Amino acid sequence: MRSSLSGADPLDPGPPGFAHRGLHHGSGFPENSLLAFAAALELGAGIECDLRLTADDEILVFHDADAWRLCASPLRIGHSTLAELGRLHVGEGPIPTLASLLHLVGGRVPLLLEVKVENDLWRWAPALKRTLAGYSDRHGVMSFDPRLLRLLKTNLPDVRRGLVVRDRLPALRRRLALWLASPDFLAVDRVALGKPWVARARKRMPVYSWTIATAEHRSQAAVHADALIWEADGRPRD
Repeated sequence: MRSSLSGADPLDPGPPGFAHRGLHHGSGFPENSLLAFAAALELGAGIECDLRLTADDEILVFHDADAWRLCASPLRIGHSTLAELGRLHVGEGPIPTLASLLHLVGGRVPLLLEVKVENDLWRWAPALKRTLAGYSDRHGVMSFDPRLLRLLKTNLPDVRRGLVVRDRLPALRRRLALWLASPDFLAVDRVALGKPWVARARKRMPVYSWTIATAEHRSQAAVHADALIWEADGRPRD
């Protein structure tokens, strides 16, 4: 993966790219689990993961709004406390907290932390500031919600901020989101790669692409993006 047209990238994961929700595979290595993150570390890959806020302002590493798909529980993450959710398991282990992920990684690889905003916008900046305090190793916080990134620009000015962009986002809304977010990097839907707006953005900031899952995806991303956010057969090859 060539370096960004915009210059050196502090979060550059190198050839291994970013493992999407960790290096997960089946029930043995579930997505966003400490096992999947440990497997990504063994590979030397950067880690991409999802963050949700509990009812008592603790940050969990979890994708869905509720725990049904991964934990067979109807609990909603944002409506439940850490103690309630702590009784659930992802595979053989507990749902990770962001603090446990930071402890596991310990700066060995860069982290992409995707915040899932759900009627809790104003609670995120204090929670992130508290949890990320003292973690000076490479990490970036990204979100589909440009409002969050604007808040982080004021409240966590030293944290690299990334806007996650779907290909189907209308052009006017995309331009407004870019203006409001004022991001340091983009994470772009792979379907958008090769489009003029992506090429223009890449001259100003690094552009990562998700989710790279096949050899064909890899070939396209190698030309139009600075790093892969990959899973399954999208894994970079030596």
